[in-house]
Amino acid sequence: MFNQVLSATIAGVDVIPVTVEADVSNGLPMFVMVGYLSSQVKEAQDRVRTAMRNIGIALPPKRITINLAPADVRKDGSRFDLPIAAAILAATGNIPEKSLEQVMIIGELSLNGEVHGVPGVLPSVIQARECGCKMCIIPYQNRREGKSIGGIHIVGVRSLQEMLTLLRDGVIPEEEGEVKEEATLPNPYEVDFSDIQGQDAVKRAAVIAVAGFHNLLMVGPPGSGKTMVAKRIPTILPGLTEKERLEISKIYSIAGLLPEDAPILGIRPFRSPHHTVSPQALAGGGKVPTPGEITLAHR
Repeated sequence: MFNQVLSATIAGVDVIPVTVEADVSNGLPMFVMVGYLSSQVKEAQDRVRTAMRNIGIALPPKRITINLAPADVRKDGSRFDLPIAAAILAATGNIPEKSLEQVMIIGELSLNGEVHGVPGVLPSVIQARECGCKMCIIPYQNRREGKSIGGIHIVGVRSLQEMLTLLRDGVIPEEEGEVKEEATLPNPYEVDFSDIQGQDAVKRAAVIAVAGFHNLLMVGPPGSGKTMVAKRIPTILPGLTEKERLEISKIYSIAGLLPEDAPILGIRPFRSPHHTVSPQALAGGGKVPTPGEITLAHR
């Protein structure tokens, strides 16, 4: 039998929808995965097989083929464990085929069937909503992050068994405590621009730079107050708009730096890289593109 489910992969600071296809057919027993996969994704077959066995579901002795489409986009990370398991469960008749329609699934599996959190849940949920999905199944650890986005039903699961019960019987897992649809991080600044004594010239330059969103270069010997002034500049920046808050939060979610208790950042970021920082760490990129210091200082 054949079945498929929607998931998503991270490419730089963007999210690309990925269709996880599973085919279970007669033939020599084997588990094959294709679709331009990293070694982390290929390891999913062992995690999924063992996790399913540990919740009492044995894979049939057939040829199981998993394809992650589109095949020309590299897939990386462990976020495909849960959708692969869901596609196999549907292809083997353990869950109804219709239960995966208009559903996006992301999450990492442990060998005992527990579901672990993954980075990039916030932009993935936004992508799911844009794709017309009605429900998004994510790790319970990331539920606050997912529920900060409205217009789509979010379900956080703690284990593969909970996802199986949800898709087969429609039983939604219980949550501990109330989760607000939108949460913001309170202002954590322990400093303020008014702390600066003297330095009238640099203070005026900083205010002008902030007012027009200009670049500012400060040159001077160590201890002259460059970092002191720079650290306090975010305290006089204008508040974030809703679009800017979401834009920054998406970047920090992909980088895995989003606080668990504050799924939507409410302040402008301040980054202070060391002068020995490498070009790749500063600008980002790499074989698997990741945000650098410049991207993390966005807005």
